[in-house]
Parts: sequence; C-alpha cells; structure tokens
Amino acid sequence: MASPISIDEKKSEDLEMFYLIWLDSNSSGGRDTEQKLRSIINQLKKFTNVKQCEEYIKQTSDQDRLILIVSGSLGREIVPLIHDIRQVISIYVYCRNKQLNEGWSSKYSKVRR
Repeated sequence: MASPISIDEKKSEDLEMFYLIWLDSNSSGGRDTEQKLRSIINQLKKFTNVKQCEEYIKQTSDQDRLILIVSGSLGREIVPLIHDIRQVISIYVYCRNKQLNEGWSSKYSKVRR
C-alpha cells in the first residue's frame, strides 16, 4: 500500500510546475536578486537572449505555469511573441523609465503593473 502524500509534499509538487523566467541582457548583474528569487522558487531560468528565451517558453509543457521577469527593452521584443502562450501566466517588466514602458505594455493583459 502506498503511503499518503503529506500536505507539504503536495504543495511542493504543485509548486514544481511554476517556473520563473528572467530575461535580461545584463548577465552579470543582479546576483543578490537572483539569490532572493531562488529562495522563493527553485525553478529559475535565466536568459540574456530573446530568441533562446522564446524557444524555451514555447517548448514547455502545457501543464507548466511561467512567470516572466523582463527588462523594458527586451520586454518590447519578447512580450508580443509569447503573450498568447497558455503557459505564460504573468509578465513583470522592470525598468528605469516606467512611463515609456507603460505605453507599449498596456495592451497586454498578462503584464502586471
């Protein structure tokens, strides 16, 4: 007889289908931020290239749920390409010029402000 799954194990299994994807052209920065993110979710995938990130997102399972953190400049490139993919549930754009990025991002419902 199989042993029952504990609540903590079930929560862990549910969280495994959530992935945090970080797309930023600056590969060396944000080490402290990366460590903090990994303490919250262990499925963190970093990209510096829009095409590679897009390909990764498109090959994920329909069961996966993806949260994308992206810089404003790369967000303008990738958001139109991946916004309608079912697995992508939220997109967070970080930038220095909030007004500039609110203009293009306001037409995408998955972009959180």
